[in-house]
Amino acid sequence: MTEIAISAARSQLGDLVRRAAHGRETIALTDHGHVAALLVSPQVIEDFEDALAIADYQRRKAEGTLEPGIPMAEVRKRLGLDGQ
Repeated sequence: MTEIAISAARSQLGDLVRRAAHGRETIALTDHGHVAALLVSPQVIEDFEDALAIADYQRRKAEGTLEPGIPMAEVRKRLGLDGQ
């Protein structure tokens, strides 16, 4: 993780955002030596959210608290995929 002071980041913001977005590099913005915010790729957040959803599913499955699913035929019907 790259750390940069907020004051120094002002003049480099465009480059820092591109580095985070395309290079999947995490940029820590610091304020008086303490991390105040992170610049991360949206893909990193999406991957994190997916991992949390999977972990929650696995936890509920292990606890036996999963709700019943929707049958595939009903999903196809709701999506308008019947007869295709």
